[in-house]
This record gives sequence, structure tokens and C-alpha cells, in this order.
Amino acid sequence: MKVPVSMLISDVHTRYQVVNTQIAHAELELGHALEQVFVLGDFGFFREPMHDFFRRGRGRFTRAVTSIEGNHEDHGALPGLVQDYQDVLGYRGRGSVHQVSGWGAMCLGGARYMDAAATPRGCEVTSGDLEKCLAVDPDQVDLVLTHDCPCGLGVPGAPGLEHYGPPGVPGLARLADHFQPRYWFFGHHHRWFDHRQGATRYLGLPQSWRGYLLLDGQGQVTLVDHEVSLRPASRWVRWLRPGQW
Repeated sequence: MKVPVSMLISDVHTRYQVVNTQIAHAELELGHALEQVFVLGDFGFFREPMHDFFRRGRGRFTRAVTSIEGNHEDHGALPGLVQDYQDVLGYRGRGSVHQVSGWGAMCLGGARYMDAAATPRGCEVTSGDLEKCLAVDPDQVDLVLTHDCPCGLGVPGAPGLEHYGPPGVPGLARLADHFQPRYWFFGHHHRWFDHRQGATRYLGLPQSWRGYLLLDGQGQVTLVDHEVSLRPASRWVRWLRPGQW
């Protein structure tokens, strides 16, 4: 019996085809049959590029894909986009539990407030979000999947953004204390990061076109560096400055 394998990937930023390219790499080059893909935020929930890819271009993912939200999404349009595109994309709201290769995963999108440009209305992780997560029985949760990370892990700040202070969301460490997860996976900071603290191994992922992570049903994690050549950025993503979170 084959062990189920899932791909975790982050920060797609409307480069939806990159997801299929990384799926093909994992399956054809590395020999893994993926049961699903989970995006750790900044998928690119924007109406125009989603319409261009999924409706006008009839684009489809080659494996089931589910995402939480990051900070670079249209949060006002998010509920409608989740409903309108549920035939091609799954979504997990804050405080929900999702099964990843047989592991129960607590899902929490959003990020720490930075400024109005980087943290649009509806993006910030709130105390209510944390309380919703903490209301879940720890026995249901083996993993935590977030866009941003807890404070105090030692994640380096992005060059030029030092004035925002050390990275991380205040209060997220409460989830680690409550669930004692085996793994905590996050994106947002556009770099690989690997750190063990207490019972938990924290793993940060780079942008989707830089690599991805595989998690199997036995708890084995594989970090995969795989660079994908990008087409020129569309007008929907050119506003993202190099190195911006």
C-alpha cells in the first residue's frame, strides 16, 4: 500500500500555472503520486487573473488544490471568489481543520499588520481568529498551516523592511502551546527556514517558483528546490516589489 504524499507550496501570487509545473516535477521527476496540494497563502485571490486563467483560458490544476489566504489577496472579494471557483479550487477558512496525508492540520490564513499597502483590510490575524483555533480539541491537530509565522523563531526580515521589526504574528505561539504540533508550515517570508523549538519543527517555504515541500503519511518531510522559469509578470503582480512579503 502506497503512503499518501501531499505537496505544500506557498506564495503563488497569481502564477497559477507554476502549481502544475511543480506537480509535474514531483510526479514525473521525483516519482511521487500526489494526493493533493496545499497552498500556504498568497495564492492570488483576485477576480481578473482568476477569470483569465480558470474561465477564459480554461485552466485546471492537475491535482486537487486547497489554499488559505495570505496578505496579498483581494480580501473584500474573497468570499465571492471562494464560492465562484469552488469547482477548481478548495479553500480553508481560519480555524478550520484540514486532512493532509492523514494528518489533522489547523489552518490559519492572514498575516501581521504592517501597513495599509502590505496588510489590506481583512488580512490581519485577529484575537478572534486565535480563539477560534484554540477552541479546537488538540487531539484533532497534528500540524499547523499558516501564512505568517509565530514571533521569536529567528526568521530573518526582508531587506529594506527592517523598520517593521522582527517577523511574526503576536499570539500565534499560543497555538504551539495548545496543540504541540509535530510540524508548523508557513510561507510569507519568501525563503526556506527550518527551526525546531520545543515539540515542534517550524518550516518556512519560499515562493512557489523556487520550490515546494512534500509530506507523507508517515510524517517524512522532503524539501525540494526546483526553480521554475516565469513568464513576464502580468499587470496584476507587477506592484509587488522584489523582496516584499
